[in-house]
Amino acid sequence: MSDPVLEAAKSALRLDARRRRKRLQVEHPETDWRLADQAPALLAALGRPPGVVALYRALGSELDPLPLGEALVGLGWRLALPAVETMDAPLVFRTWNPGERLVHDLAGLPAPMAAAPAVTPSVILTPLLAFDLAGHRLGQGGGFYDRTFAVLKKSAASPALVGIAYRQQQVEAVPAGPLDQTLDGILTETGYIPARKDT
Repeated sequence: MSDPVLEAAKSALRLDARRRRKRLQVEHPETDWRLADQAPALLAALGRPPGVVALYRALGSELDPLPLGEALVGLGWRLALPAVETMDAPLVFRTWNPGERLVHDLAGLPAPMAAAPAVTPSVILTPLLAFDLAGHRLGQGGGFYDRTFAVLKKSAASPALVGIAYRQQQVEAVPAGPLDQTLDGILTETGYIPARKDT
C-alpha cells in the first residue's frame, strides 16, 4: 500500500522539478554536449572496463544522453536501450546503435526491436526530475527503473546506476520510500557526483 503523505510530497516536487528542468533546457541547450565532455571523468570515477552502457531516448525536457553515448562508444563501449515488455516487471535492455530503427514498447516509449539481443549493462544511465546527494532520484512515477534497480542490485555483477541531470536539478532531499532505489552517482555538465553513502 502506498503512503499518501509520501506520494503527495513526490507529486509536489515533480511539478516544481518539471518546470525547473524545462527552464534549464531553454536556457542551456548546450548541456547535452557538455555531458559528452564528461565521458572520461565518468569512466574514471566508475573504474569499470569497457562493456555495455544503457542509455535512454530523451523525451520532453530530459537531457539527451546520445552525445555522451557516442563519446563512450569512441572509448570502447557498446550501447543498449531499455524496453518495457511487461508493465509490472523490470526493464529489458537490448543492444542498439545510433541510427537503428526503434519501435514503441508496451509503455509507448521508443525501444529497440524485439529481435535485438538482450544484454546486461555494466552501467545504466537514467533520466530524472530531481536528485539529492544521497543518490535519491525523483522519476516520472512509473516505477520502471526502481523495479529494475531492485533486481539488478541483487545480482553478482550489479551495474553502476548513474543519473543524468543538470547540476541545478539538485534538491536538498528527494522524498523516498522503501521501494525507491538509490543511484551510485549523478553525472551533470560540471562532472560526476558520487552518492553519499553515509545517509
